[in-house]
Amino acid sequence: MTGQVIDVVIAGGGPAGLSAALVLGRSLRSVMLIDEGKPRNAVTRRSHGFLTRDGTEPEQLRMLGREELRRYGTVDLRHDTIVSVERVAEGYFRSYTKEGLKLTSRMLVFATGMKERLPDWPGLADVYGRSVFPCPYCDGWELRDAPLALLGNCDNNLLGHIQLIRTWSRDLVVCTDGPASLNDEERGQLRERGIALYEQPIAALASSDGQLAHIALEDGLCIARSGAFIADTGAHEATDIPRLLGVGLERRGVYETGNHGLTRIPGLYIIGDAKHAFTGVAGAVSEGYEAGVAINHALAIEDW
Repeated sequence: MTGQVIDVVIAGGGPAGLSAALVLGRSLRSVMLIDEGKPRNAVTRRSHGFLTRDGTEPEQLRMLGREELRRYGTVDLRHDTIVSVERVAEGYFRSYTKEGLKLTSRMLVFATGMKERLPDWPGLADVYGRSVFPCPYCDGWELRDAPLALLGNCDNNLLGHIQLIRTWSRDLVVCTDGPASLNDEERGQLRERGIALYEQPIAALASSDGQLAHIALEDGLCIARSGAFIADTGAHEATDIPRLLGVGLERRGVYETGNHGLTRIPGLYIIGDAKHAFTGVAGAVSEGYEAGVAINHALAIEDW
């Protein structure tokens, strides 16, 4: 397949990319899916919220997806990384990979997701993905009614984050690691609900075998907690290739797209977390399906 024009090259082998490849493979399209094997949720032990697969290990989900794709002979899976892309004659894309492949395709899909830029709190690496998480929809049920903390700050709606975490537990404190981005009215709302606010710098997260025990602040105060969520993980696009091709970024740091993930560049689609910052497994699968259908329709019209 590497020596011919491929219908679609997909960068990223998470739920969104795999789902798009499945739809396109079933549409008899030639597909090359390139995945570097470094998913954003690598530290996560279980994926939740995906009907019939709730609680499945993320890697098992990806393995099941890859196994399903292998029955479609027009779909090729490669463990590799796209390092650059250029537009060539006929409006095609030429993608170059780390392993030396040169792929020419009619359509190009980025399902590369986001990468985290986590705070440098000592002890965070020991608990992240085990008792401290970024997403309450993914892991909030497992921490229901537990003594929880919301860690960190965010300029865009810190109060909204607090309101959300309170869904799963009323035993909640907020540690912002510096001055909280809350006005006086919002601070009053926290006091009315018995939510303690600590603005001292976070010194460390103490734990045992991945289980959070307490949050140590720089002034010596220790706050006993058994679970926490991070208000801002510093998520950013995993690749800047779409930007180099001319795709802009929205204010929240994700790529600008239209219907079904189509960008301003004809034939270039961006789906999943790279489009929304967070979609969840179910949302990513849906995005991939929609994009696969849209791409096949576009190719069918072009072929006609």
